[in-house]
Amino acid sequence: MPRNRPPLPDPVSLLESPPWRKKVRQKLLRWYAGAARDLPWRKSRNPYHIWVSEVMLQQTQVATVIPYFARFIDQFPTIDSLAVADEEQVLRLWEGLGYYRRARQLHRAAREIVATHQGQFPSNPTHVERLPGIGRYTAGAILSIAFDARRPILEANTIRLFSRLLAYDGDPRSAHGQELLWRAAEILLPRREIGQFNQAIMELGSLVCTPRQPACGTCPLRSLCPTFAANLQDEIPKAARRVQYEEIHEAAVVIWRGRKVWLRRCVEGERWAGLWDFPRFPCQTSDKEADAYLVQEKAERQSQSRLGNLRQWTQMKHGVTRFRIQLTVFQADFLQESSIAEGTNPTASESRWITVSQLNELPLSATGRKIAQQLSKPPVAQRKNTSARKS
Repeated sequence: MPRNRPPLPDPVSLLESPPWRKKVRQKLLRWYAGAARDLPWRKSRNPYHIWVSEVMLQQTQVATVIPYFARFIDQFPTIDSLAVADEEQVLRLWEGLGYYRRARQLHRAAREIVATHQGQFPSNPTHVERLPGIGRYTAGAILSIAFDARRPILEANTIRLFSRLLAYDGDPRSAHGQELLWRAAEILLPRREIGQFNQAIMELGSLVCTPRQPACGTCPLRSLCPTFAANLQDEIPKAARRVQYEEIHEAAVVIWRGRKVWLRRCVEGERWAGLWDFPRFPCQTSDKEADAYLVQEKAERQSQSRLGNLRQWTQMKHGVTRFRIQLTVFQADFLQESSIAEGTNPTASESRWITVSQLNELPLSATGRKIAQQLSKPPVAQRKNTSARKS
C-alpha cells in the first residue's frame, strides 16, 4: 500500500506568486555568487567558447568535458579556425566524448557561421536556432550567457530541479510536463543577470539537487521547495522507464598486408559516421565453424580482397545507446585484390592501408581505438593477452 502523501500545492499557483518568484531569484543568485565552479568556459562571455562547452556537455559530465574543451579551443581558437579544419581532425579531438554527431554538426555550423555571418556567432535567436545541432535549449544557454538575452533553458538538471521546486509529480517528459517546465524556466527569469540565473539553476541541479540523495540541507531554495517539505525527493520527479538493453554480437577483422592494416571510413547512416574502423558486422555465435566462414566472407566483401589464415584474436564488450555489444576480433592476412560484388558497398566512401603507428592520427570508434592499442603492444604482450583470455 502506498503511504499517504500530504497534499501538494498547485505548480501554477506557485509560478503566479510574485513574492515566491522573487525569493527564488534572490536566493539562487546569492548562492551562485559564492558556489559557482571555476570552469574554463566561464572565464569570458565569448559565445564561441560557450557554444562549444554546451555541445560537449550534452549527455557528458563536466569533469570529462574540461580537458576536451581545453584541447579543442587550443586547436581551434576561433570559429574561423574550426570552419577551415578537416572533419577528420575535428573528430580525432572529439574521440572519447561519444555522440560524434555533435562534433560533425558543430563543424558544419562553424562553416555556416563563416559563410553567412562573417565568422561572428549570431545574436539573433532565429539565426541561432537554424544552425546545425542547436535546439531550443542550446540556443537559450548561449544567448543568455553570452548576450544576457531573455531566453529560458531546460535540460536534465533543471528539469529535475523545477519538478521538485514546483512539486510536479507528473511525467516531466510528457507534453504537459514539458509545457509547464518551459513556462517555469521562462517566468522565473530575472530582469537582469539572466545568464547568471540560468547558470545558477543548472549549477544547483548539478551539485545539490541531484537525482539521488540530494543535498537538501545545503540547498538555498529548501524553504521554498514543497517537495522538500513533503519529503518526496525520491518520488519527484517521476522516474523514467528503465532502458531495456539488447544483447548483440559483432565481429571485427584486422586485415594485415605486410606491416599495414586495412581501415574504412564509416559512411552517413552508420553508427560511427565519419570515423575510421576495421571491417565490422553482425555475427552469430551458435556455430563457430559457420561463423568463421561468414566472418571471412563478409570481411572479403568489405575490403574487396581475398583473405587467408583467419584466426580469432580477442573479445571486447561495450555499450552503445540501448545495445550491449560483444565484439569478437579476428585477424587475417591479405592475399590478393578481388572484385567481389557488394550490393551496397560500404567502402565506397574511403579506405586505406596504414601502419599501426598511423592509427594514432585517425579518429577511431571506441572499440577501434582499443584494437589499435592492442596492436601497438609488442607481439609477446599480444600473445600473452590472448592466452590469458583463453585460459
